[in-house]
Amino acid sequence: MIVFPGSNCDRDMAEAIRLVSGAEPAMVWHRESALPDRFDLIAVPGGFSYGDYLRSGAMAAQSPVMRAVKEAADRGVAVLGVCNGFQVLAEARLLPGALMRNAGIRFVCRDVALTVENSQSAFTARYQAGEEIVIPVAHHDGNYQADPETLDRLEGEGRVAFRYRADVNGSARGIAGILNEAGNVLGMMPHPERMVEAAHGGQDGRRLFEGLLETVG
Repeated sequence: MIVFPGSNCDRDMAEAIRLVSGAEPAMVWHRESALPDRFDLIAVPGGFSYGDYLRSGAMAAQSPVMRAVKEAADRGVAVLGVCNGFQVLAEARLLPGALMRNAGIRFVCRDVALTVENSQSAFTARYQAGEEIVIPVAHHDGNYQADPETLDRLEGEGRVAFRYRADVNGSARGIAGILNEAGNVLGMMPHPERMVEAAHGGQDGRRLFEGLLETVG
């Protein structure tokens, strides 16, 4: 678990991982230049790294630890970026495109319906393609945008993992989450870690972590 100044979902993410895997995740401060010796997943949690100054995720993408994250991703290690984590991965160029200010210029915080577009990745192995799930969102800069060629490539290569069933923030083609070319890096704006227990109102997010445990754990 990568922790930046301003992260506020790191404990939620850690608890979701602990509940599903039974293991306590290591919390790695952004100034570290190396990751633990043995790990199967890198999680970049949500929040407001560096107070969202300059651009959401832009300063965090320059943190020392991100070099180690990039190297691990290049080796095939699974990397999950949620909300601000998605923004960080995009700013670090681990994923294409950019997360812009919401089209309505408002912070959106509510449960939203998603369609699972790709069920063949480690992150989506417990879902069915075309399935509708409900996951919470909480963001002000979640409007995913990319040039038409990039969007066509994402669609054609099956790299759109999740799509909003209704417009939430103005994201191009309703994109809520995307994969990198190798399929081992996922960035998504909705928060699966906030939907892992019945007390959360549903458990649709839990299956993301269960799929990861089965495929990379």
